[in-house]
Amino acid sequence: MQTIDHALNQLQTSKFRAGFHLSQKDRDYVNEKGMDVIRSHAEAFVKERLAPKEPANDGKQTPFRGHPVFVAQHACACCCRGCLNKWYHVPKEVELSQVQQTKIVNLLMAWIEKEMKRPTSH
Repeated sequence: MQTIDHALNQLQTSKFRAGFHLSQKDRDYVNEKGMDVIRSHAEAFVKERLAPKEPANDGKQTPFRGHPVFVAQHACACCCRGCLNKWYHVPKEVELSQVQQTKIVNLLMAWIEKEMKRPTSH
């Protein structure tokens, strides 16, 4: 699998993926909860919604807003098994290993950290 920096750079070549940014509400939530709590949420979302062999509602399981991790999942193409397959060649219909889950969470957190440093536009 590619490095996090390489993945983030590749995602920026997609107009769709590059269009995702954290809202002020998302930023406030991250600041309020802290990165450790956000990471634990990311781990739970990936484990419950993405890791199973046949995730429930695959392709529609990740909302576009409502939590910073959901936004990150779309920005990083880690929102469903189809996107994981297209962008990272992760086979469908195979349960994700703990190593794969950790790599996904690390990518999501790197994106969130980068977004938190990005100037906001008002």
